[in-house]
Amino acid sequence: MPFVSVGKENSDSIDIYYEDHGSGKPVVLIHGYPLSGTSWEKQLPVLLDAGFRIITYDRRGFGNSSKPTTGYNYDTFAEDLRRLVTHLGLKDFSLVGFSMGGGEIARYIGKHGTKGIKKLVFIGAVPPFLLKTQDNPEGVDQSVFDGIQKAVAADRYAFFTEFFKNFFNTDLLMGKRVSNQVVQACWNQAAIASPTASHACVSTWYEDFRKDLTQVDVPTLVIHGDADRIVSLHASGEKTAKMIKGAKLIIVKDGPHCITWTHADEVNSALVEFLEN
Repeated sequence: MPFVSVGKENSDSIDIYYEDHGSGKPVVLIHGYPLSGTSWEKQLPVLLDAGFRIITYDRRGFGNSSKPTTGYNYDTFAEDLRRLVTHLGLKDFSLVGFSMGGGEIARYIGKHGTKGIKKLVFIGAVPPFLLKTQDNPEGVDQSVFDGIQKAVAADRYAFFTEFFKNFFNTDLLMGKRVSNQVVQACWNQAAIASPTASHACVSTWYEDFRKDLTQVDVPTLVIHGDADRIVSLHASGEKTAKMIKGAKLIIVKDGPHCITWTHADEVNSALVEFLEN
């Protein structure tokens, strides 16, 4: 399996697992919590058929990547992405981030600029800033994130069961746009994640990316479901689209958080059209 080394923890190498398929203009797909690069299975064949080279990777602590007890912050996540981009020698590439993956994009731009980047896509992504503060009164109260971390620490397997209900809005979409088997497969993927990563990543969800987004100067697409119970459209997608000059916002009607699965046709159509032109 292909890996890129991004550091060390004591005697062990920290390695990021990636997959590199197809040819054409490179597109890097960055997954959300608590999944892995395999969560892009609805997008991969469509983008390959459209003539793109598709790179997926597993964030440290998830999937087939190393599971260290350090580095669960967006400066490190962005550096891991930079190491992968450098390792593959990518040029004129696009970045597509779902949920937490949008944070990698924002911080990567904030630290390294947009040199070599062609386009950006944020899907149900956490930027610009989810935490409620004096200058962000529409954000989420700190106590909500603290409660999530406590639930993960107490019994992350039980937490994941409840989490995926809102990830897919199963009360409305089960049997229509998502199956029990899909939810179980996601739970299985979450269960193999590092316990440390599962807990530590929660506090990264409310990272402040507002300064990072001011440096975006390439074509940008924002896709967000209007029924997202994990990352609110109003707190996230709408604000990101307003902050980035010329960004296009596509709102998926009745779309939950994981629109990459439940509304894959709409998402894929928007992706291909945006990335091709």
